[in-house]
Amino acid sequence: MSLSANQTGQPIRVLIVDDSAVVRRLLSEALSGHPDIAVVGTAPDPFVARDKILELSPDVLTLDIEMPKMNGLSFLKRVMHYQPMPVIIISSLGQAGCSASVEALRLGAVDVLCKPHGPYSVGELSAQLAGKVRLAAAAQVRRDPATRKETGLASPPPRGRSAAWCRHLVAIGSSTGGTRAIETVLQGFGADCPPIVVAQHIPAGFSRAFAKRLNESLPMEVKEAEDGDSVAAGRVLIAPGNYHMLLKKQGGAYAVMVKDGPLVCYQRPSVDVLFGSVAQNAGPDSVAVILTGMGNDGALGMKRVRDAGGWTIAQDEASCVVYGMPREAVKANAVEESVSLSRVSAAIDEGLKRPHRALESAALPNQKLSAI
Repeated sequence: MSLSANQTGQPIRVLIVDDSAVVRRLLSEALSGHPDIAVVGTAPDPFVARDKILELSPDVLTLDIEMPKMNGLSFLKRVMHYQPMPVIIISSLGQAGCSASVEALRLGAVDVLCKPHGPYSVGELSAQLAGKVRLAAAAQVRRDPATRKETGLASPPPRGRSAAWCRHLVAIGSSTGGTRAIETVLQGFGADCPPIVVAQHIPAGFSRAFAKRLNESLPMEVKEAEDGDSVAAGRVLIAPGNYHMLLKKQGGAYAVMVKDGPLVCYQRPSVDVLFGSVAQNAGPDSVAVILTGMGNDGALGMKRVRDAGGWTIAQDEASCVVYGMPREAVKANAVEESVSLSRVSAAIDEGLKRPHRALESAALPNQKLSAI
């Protein structure tokens, strides 16, 4: 699908749902300067929104969480069950807002944006929101998690540590649709999972809520990474929003560096940055996995992992919300195997058991990563 129009070639049709008239106006104005996007309506609550969805058939919905009559999460559940469509959550940055937004992503929302407030630049909002609307319009939206078995996305039974591991580290990168995909992959492991480091494109503030929810629902430890955290079996480290995360080797063990730096592939955290550091420091001892997401972040880094002797896995097109990042990795000859989301955890387990192989070529030069 084109990123500048819906499947008919017409502008992307957006319905804005928010109880605040000021926010509805700000969001409408933010999209008004983009000829490939049309705001076809607004709604102050889910009941009005329901009628307008039926009347206007929008391509993308923006949705507030806290609203009268019915909150956004309850409405999202109904939308994803009865009429699945791309939904962008417009949320506050408070703890409750971040937690609710992460839950919304689990329920099927494709992206989240901080609610405009105070001195928020209309120009900044315009660029961010328009970009997210275009990404959302390209997403393959499926029904809510209650029906995931029908779509072939059911998680396999958890697997524990394998005594036959030849590789000892897993790095995962993802973007649009990635929070649900990451959870599905991790559900395939038990408390004694391999050491896992994750770079997910997510706004600052939301990554902590994401890690916290996974930590509460999964058997292994999951935490938002802090500089110097050790990388160990039974632990999953999530890169914090707006910071890069890199792997470093300390003697015979691994830890992470969390640091600022320029955007890489327009992202921070960047999958390329994480994968590049994994290639440099773990090389053949690593398995790199690229999941659903728009753009090309991760392709260069994954090629470096493969060239350094690591095993590389991509989510296949049929199970991706957006088959962008995996496609670019495949095009870069960075991928050893592509598998459905329901098979990723098993593929990781198999990759960990694969013996090291002779390097096929020298690793790529540092290029984009040199400034980090």
